[in-house]
Amino acid sequence: MTAPLMLGDHAVRPPVVLAPMAGITNVAFRRLCREQGGGVYVCEMITTRALVERIPKTLKMITFAEDEGFRSLQLYGVDPDVTAAAVRMVGEDNLADHIDLNFGCPVPKVTRRGGGSALPWRRRLFGRIVSQAVAAAKPFGIPLTIKMRKGIDDDHLTYVDAGLAAQEAGVAAVALHARTAEQRYSGKADWDAIATLKQALDVPVLGNGDIWEGSDALRMVEHTGCDGVVVGRGCLGRPWLFADLEAAFTRGAAYQPVLPTLGEVSKILARHAQLLVEALEDEKHGCADFRKHVAWYLKGFPVGGDLRRSLAMISSLAELDDLLAKLDPSIPFPADALGQPRGRVNAPGRVTLPHGWLDSRDDETVPEGAETDESGG
Repeated sequence: MTAPLMLGDHAVRPPVVLAPMAGITNVAFRRLCREQGGGVYVCEMITTRALVERIPKTLKMITFAEDEGFRSLQLYGVDPDVTAAAVRMVGEDNLADHIDLNFGCPVPKVTRRGGGSALPWRRRLFGRIVSQAVAAAKPFGIPLTIKMRKGIDDDHLTYVDAGLAAQEAGVAAVALHARTAEQRYSGKADWDAIATLKQALDVPVLGNGDIWEGSDALRMVEHTGCDGVVVGRGCLGRPWLFADLEAAFTRGAAYQPVLPTLGEVSKILARHAQLLVEALEDEKHGCADFRKHVAWYLKGFPVGGDLRRSLAMISSLAELDDLLAKLDPSIPFPADALGQPRGRVNAPGRVTLPHGWLDSRDDETVPEGAETDESGG
């Protein structure tokens, strides 16, 4: 059995983290995943400015189920003072038990403000954000971690320097998505970079990138020596991946992968929709939010186009039940869908940065307009 991941005084068994995904990792999806296996399940990313200004939409996103014993929240910010204020608010208002800082987002609306995966290039600004956040979290006993990418592109790698700076600041762990911002979600993750970071740091290192099956997590740990894994796109339409991961980390190479039949997948589909309706307290809105998940759940299964389209247009739980009854429950899980990418698979693209961002690594200036009240991203 793999050793637990320690985040402060909290032991994470198995050492698995669900990455925050905008519009996906709400309280309903997290509960669905937690019903499958153990780990840390992170809320959708929250913008620090929106949090400290108590924007109602943002506060509503910070929703945890009563049985979420270890509440995890990811914050995104560019200003050290605003980030520290947001962390203090989390502690004072008892909003979460763990805080992760986002330095990995490659989305242009984030990087053009110097945030996300662009920020570690400005090492002094990065160091101030992390150190002030750690200091703000300490009185409340909240472990603080960071998640980052390798760098902006292959000519502007930052992950080792950033990891060392974060460790010095006192973070509990560092997670690395082993792609550059320029790669976005294309190509293969560079697991060798995770190994390099693990060798450089004393704090726990988590690996992220290309975890599609439980066997991938075992291979990553063996290849890199990392202390745990972060899962994002691999669980889209496959919340049972967390049962697969728990079995893999508990039993090792002898484990048997979880391969649900279409009938078993249908039950999880229905459960997901029901949880969304309960979370949003509105059947119409819950069903509308559920629609984007249908294609992920049915990926690889021989389900006709008309039925797929109908499922992706449901407006009630009764309609969903009627459509699911038309599926053949005996159809086995499609073996050719195993190990295949899910969710976003895009081409590399130039990273949008603030003017002159690459000119100096030591400039601590917060980019003008960097802090907005938008959440998500």
